[in-house]
Amino acid sequence: MKPDDDIDTVPKMFWHMVGAHGPQVILRQKEFGIWQSVTWQQFGRTAREIGMGLAALGFEPGDCGSILSNTRREWLYADMGLLGAGGVSNGIYPTDAPEQVEYQLTDSRSTFVFVEDEEQLDKVLEVRAGLPLLRKIVVFDMEGLHDLKDGQVMSLDALRELGVGYDAQHPGLWEQRVVARAPEQLAVLIYTSGTTGRPKGAMLSHANIMFAIRLYRDAFPQDESDERMCFLPLCHVAERVVGSYTALLSSTCLNFVENPETVPENVREIAPTVFGAVPRIWEKFYSGVLIRLKEASPLQQRAYGIAIGIGYKVAKLREARKPVPAGLRFAFWLARVLVLDNVRKVIGVHRARSLFTGAAPISPDLVRWYMALGLEMIEVWGQTESGGVSTGNLAGRVKPGSIGPALPRTEVKLSPEGEILVKSPAVFMGYLNQPEKTAETLKDGWLHTGDVGKVDEDDYFYITDRMKDIIITAGGKNITPSEYENQLKFSPYITDAVVIGDRRPFLVALVMIDHENVENYAQEHSIPFSNYASLCRRPEIQELIQSELDRVNKQFARVEQVKKFRLIENKLTAEDEELTPTMKLKRKLVNEKYRDMIESMYAREAA
Repeated sequence: MKPDDDIDTVPKMFWHMVGAHGPQVILRQKEFGIWQSVTWQQFGRTAREIGMGLAALGFEPGDCGSILSNTRREWLYADMGLLGAGGVSNGIYPTDAPEQVEYQLTDSRSTFVFVEDEEQLDKVLEVRAGLPLLRKIVVFDMEGLHDLKDGQVMSLDALRELGVGYDAQHPGLWEQRVVARAPEQLAVLIYTSGTTGRPKGAMLSHANIMFAIRLYRDAFPQDESDERMCFLPLCHVAERVVGSYTALLSSTCLNFVENPETVPENVREIAPTVFGAVPRIWEKFYSGVLIRLKEASPLQQRAYGIAIGIGYKVAKLREARKPVPAGLRFAFWLARVLVLDNVRKVIGVHRARSLFTGAAPISPDLVRWYMALGLEMIEVWGQTESGGVSTGNLAGRVKPGSIGPALPRTEVKLSPEGEILVKSPAVFMGYLNQPEKTAETLKDGWLHTGDVGKVDEDDYFYITDRMKDIIITAGGKNITPSEYENQLKFSPYITDAVVIGDRRPFLVALVMIDHENVENYAQEHSIPFSNYASLCRRPEIQELIQSELDRVNKQFARVEQVKKFRLIENKLTAEDEELTPTMKLKRKLVNEKYRDMIESMYAREAA
């Protein structure tokens, strides 16, 4: 039996780690250009003060509190304070509109909400008339709010000060709160994006979370000598459970980036040893290297071509699980020393032991490129409803394009329709207040994931598409659009794409360009433009994107090729409804919002 087997809830785990690693640094965040370190003791003291402050204001075990903030250390302070006080913790995306914030606060019956700053506070104030259960709004950053006179609003510092006094007056209460919740009781709520209806609050118990983070830690070891980055939304299962909670369990230092725009710069500063990200990030790094390569001298380009060619030869043998000849091993060592290690440093992954990708499909060719650099990219797969992780490629046995075999104590199988089903102790409790949706998703103990897949002779699984996304053309051909889209996103000039063609005579695509790279291309080729929309409309840019489609079309049968495309002329950010928090285009919403643009691609054929 492992020594932590009796630690069966998140607060018990957290406080065990505080006691075991007190003076060790666990968090780092940049302030005024300087990285500030936080020890386990400091983290624990802050969480306790927040939790006792909540208790002083009437927060009871089982009550729910929400956090509306970008990813920063205060997010985790509030999270551990809520859970330590015996509560349920819910995260709200900082890009959500006031109406969405109101829905989540109402649905979760939140009595307290933590907000990042004035911008997020305004959202809550706008809808608080419809929130009769809400008692207090706690603000992390009071800049611009010091003159605010509102009895329902208080600063995080004021809450902590209240907690210190209440703790002194009630000795032993905190220790009671930390053990107040049972493993099978609700710990966190994670709301889905709600693109096909109202958002669903996925309920994860303490037992679900503890199983998931132990599973991940044991399958992909990390420890206190490692460094991780914390930059994805903390209300997403990837950063919350697979990232932060697993890091806390293994005492891996979490480094918070300054903001989403500084990720490339912060990666180079932090040089993480364990690095998990979504495909969008890995695509961006790859594109950055290609763009820099175009600006390099002919000699540098030649050196890169030779070095990466050697890397691909080694990667191909390793993928086939064949030995690498001594001569090739030496050539690869030389290629790394002279060229490839510099490429790794440009990205910031030169210290990385493992790279992890998940939350969306990734191009197998992109995985192979990282392998050619001498890095092992491990694709993992899971859903919020399965605790974040169910399958994963194995170290030393990566199959690009695969999500790997089922992880220990996790059963994965295909239904007769090809849907991937999962059964494990990490599978969620159900959807809050939506028993009918729960019944559709959980059947006889099996989670119906909605992902369509296949499995090979080594029990490695592959996602072929979402069940609801499969295209059946007018000719009756079944098409899985994600295969084409993943190849298209391998282009440095394309950020995302949606292939369309259900019940249609041929396939078309809506494409979102990579603004920075396409803009650089236009400037290098003296292509005039005045704004994002005019850039998209330039004939030269249309030709550039067409060339990328032509490249991908060659890899597919004629019926699977995209015949026409249109560029989305709005520069989309995470705040736009078309994008998920992990920056993926929402297929259903894009189909609806750009219906006229889609119809224009079929109009001439119909005529």
